[in-house]
Amino acid sequence: MPQINCYLGVSALLFCIGLFGVMTRRNAVGILMSIELMLNAANINLVAFSAYGQSHGITGQVFAVFVVTIAAAEAAVGLAIIVNLYINAKHVNVDKISLMKW
Repeated sequence: MPQINCYLGVSALLFCIGLFGVMTRRNAVGILMSIELMLNAANINLVAFSAYGQSHGITGQVFAVFVVTIAAAEAAVGLAIIVNLYINAKHVNVDKISLMKW
């Protein structure tokens, strides 16, 4: 069975890729995908710490299910906003969107 360091390394790599994607992408769909990568990295951490922790309960898995649920809601709301912006502005480039400014 692999050590917890392997899981933490994969999680850190996924989180860094997601963070890089959020900071460098100009497309709103790409930014949403990068946020999903970051949430999946957090899920890997939750499950790994739950498996290798002292209590060996399922608390990490339960929290991971909550994170997946929140990620699905975030994706639905985010895609609805992106579709609305595309209908109004004919693009989803986040640098050129000033439609949501008050």
